[in-house]
Amino acid sequence: MSALNRIKAPIADEMIQFEKYFKKSMRSKVPLLDIITNYIIRRKGKQMRPIFVFLTAKLLGNINPSTHNAAALIELLHTATLVHDDVVDESYLRRGFFSINALWKNKISVLVGDYLLSKGLLLAVEHEEFQLLKIVSDAVKEMAEGELLQMEKARRLNTSESVYFDIIRKKTATLLAACTAAGAKSAGGTDEQVELLKQFGENIGIAFQIKDDLFDFQANNSTGKPSGNDIQEKKMTLPLIYTLNHSNAADARKIKRTINRKLGNSESISELMNFVNSNGGIEYATEKMMFYKNKSLEILEQFEDSEAKQSLIELVNYTIDRNK
Repeated sequence: MSALNRIKAPIADEMIQFEKYFKKSMRSKVPLLDIITNYIIRRKGKQMRPIFVFLTAKLLGNINPSTHNAAALIELLHTATLVHDDVVDESYLRRGFFSINALWKNKISVLVGDYLLSKGLLLAVEHEEFQLLKIVSDAVKEMAEGELLQMEKARRLNTSESVYFDIIRKKTATLLAACTAAGAKSAGGTDEQVELLKQFGENIGIAFQIKDDLFDFQANNSTGKPSGNDIQEKKMTLPLIYTLNHSNAADARKIKRTINRKLGNSESISELMNFVNSNGGIEYATEKMMFYKNKSLEILEQFEDSEAKQSLIELVNYTIDRNK
């Protein structure tokens, strides 16, 4: 049994039911829309967000129709943001497959994203899940703010560590926080429990993003060299920010010149990656990742032992130990 299947074991039946429910929630009477939404469903990822929703609800002991609504609402709104992100980023691949804009162009992609957004809103309204809608809508708002803040700072190459954490909290952590908060709310959790589990999701979301930052500095299986994709896109990640903040003026200017060049995966980028590594950037980011991971585990310790709790602990470890 794979690690992810072992983690999902306490909610295996619910996840099977959810897949059917989610597919139904995306249906349309427009043939083109059905073709595109079926394409999206067939290429779904690991479904980490629904797993967090269901395990959090199970932690409090009560998976119910509201939990399915919470998971579907989050997946609909998140999928809408991904479709729109691919248009904004001019990205033609998603999880190794062609993106919607690669196959059906930008105009249709934007409309598909709008459709998924509206389906999520309607699902919440039709089931009178207004508290869940507020949790998820707040997350989508913050995600957009985080993206815009990152774009603004990327132009200036002046991202401080505090701004970096604000960006990743908004861009990544807020959605996992919405998953855990919505799961808790759907299961009838108290305001205190909902807030605790929201903090749990936010902490593991921050650790998750730092892990993604570190991937950029790992050797690529095909080339043996780090990818450096974030640097080429002028994304100021934690290892790079730490190195800049702890470099002398001459080294800092050299780093910024390298980032500003559009030379692809050049030798200068490889040199920069090595410089970050040898000057403590990777070590510092890893320490921060472990700090937030441990904060999330400390929150879980406040709940009674159960299969769901054990799976959440394993899911936290999986998030940090993953290799892609």
